[in-house]
Amino acid sequence: MTMIKRRGVLTHSATLAALATLPAGVFAQGRKDSIVLAMALEPSPGLDPTGGAASSIAEVTLYNIYETLTKINADGSVTPLLAESWEVSPDLTTYTFKLRRGVKFHNGEPFNAQAVKFSFDRAAGDKSTNKDKRTYQNLSTQVVDEHTVVLLTKEIDPDFPFMLGQATSIIVEPKSADSNATRPVGTGPYRLENWVKGSSISLAKWDGYRNAGAIKLRRATFRFIADPAAQVAALMAGDVDAFARVTPRSVTQFQGNNRFQVVVSGSRAKTILAMNNKKKPLDDVRVRRAIAAAIDRKAVIQGAGDGYGAAIGSHYPPSAPGYIDTTAINAYNPDKARALLKEAGVNNLELTITLPPPPYARQGGEVIASQLSKVGITARLQNVEWAQWLSNVYGNKNYDLTIISHVEPFDLGNFAKPDYYWNYSSPKYNELYAKYKTTARAQDRTKLQADIQRLLAEDSVHAFLYQPQWVTVANKNVRGLWKDMPIFVNDLSSMSWA
Repeated sequence: MTMIKRRGVLTHSATLAALATLPAGVFAQGRKDSIVLAMALEPSPGLDPTGGAASSIAEVTLYNIYETLTKINADGSVTPLLAESWEVSPDLTTYTFKLRRGVKFHNGEPFNAQAVKFSFDRAAGDKSTNKDKRTYQNLSTQVVDEHTVVLLTKEIDPDFPFMLGQATSIIVEPKSADSNATRPVGTGPYRLENWVKGSSISLAKWDGYRNAGAIKLRRATFRFIADPAAQVAALMAGDVDAFARVTPRSVTQFQGNNRFQVVVSGSRAKTILAMNNKKKPLDDVRVRRAIAAAIDRKAVIQGAGDGYGAAIGSHYPPSAPGYIDTTAINAYNPDKARALLKEAGVNNLELTITLPPPPYARQGGEVIASQLSKVGITARLQNVEWAQWLSNVYGNKNYDLTIISHVEPFDLGNFAKPDYYWNYSSPKYNELYAKYKTTARAQDRTKLQADIQRLLAEDSVHAFLYQPQWVTVANKNVRGLWKDMPIFVNDLSSMSWA
């Protein structure tokens, strides 16, 4: 089946069809100004990262098609991109950005302060589906002149420049913004060349880019391969040059093979067993605590992440500043889990765990269902495609439990959104988070961060599982791969062939 699918990709284009007769590996490498990357998931619902929550949208588009005022680098540092520089007021509420001159969008329209204002006003608007909409609604944008813009924020956030480098902060061109999902227009070094739904996306270098001479790759093709066995086969055959966040279970086949490089990356992600906090009996904190106590995190890390991960007790990873260890609050304790269920008056509990396609979710579901069965909880596993997960779980909140990795570095604000998909509503949390967002002194913010982590653990909003480590397998001659992944991107501008 894998070979049939792989050949099927080639038939979509006459140009690619002509390559089908070439020896293995030529398709992927070709001339050294093109590259084939693979991803487990296809972007959905489209190629506008301001219109959907899927991280796969940014993996194709961020810094490639679209750009932001700032750029997040592999080490987590933030540098200018569409902004040349910025100044911050002492109270951290006013940011003045000097914009890069002579920049154009792919359709020839100029990049300027008006485009920045349009982009952020659009993100905050009534029709906005931007997952960071709340952040933009606390922001006002003032145009000083064509190349100067002032951002005023009601919430104090020392990480604001970092947030402005994420995919939800892309600067869009006003006339074309509404069609970005299918015909994306940005200021980046690449344009969409072709999208074969269910198979691949091709980007071509844009010669109108302000620094086109520094861009080494003329073409990049992203292929979508969810099946772990097919991932291995594509890499081994040379049909794929680099696979970021490949299924860890396959890594041993590439270690020690001098054709490949294996890069193990840190992350700011949190893999959780998310719970629908308004669905009975999950609205009872004792039931949520029982579920958390039934789960052996070490076994989950081994089964879901093949040992690549660090246990977490709250929605915060060990690599982030201000982390405290809360794993003891809901430690693995099956006897305690049974006692909590009895105390809550819950017998013969049956729940469904909805699992999106990534192997960590499908593999993790099997481990967790087995663990829950040992405390008297029957967990039915329901495998769904990514579009179904986005629609039913994330959109309609129609689920009991689900396994998902939240990859945004700073997303504690989601717990203050009463309409967010996990239906958590806590006046105490909202008050604590509001205080955190309006406190300027660093030491006070660090204390509040710790209080937030403890409260989420005590409320057992979810069964917090682990911080994953991501593995990239690539041809040994690919250069410019990110060593760590504070955000999910495939930054083509940094890539080249040795």
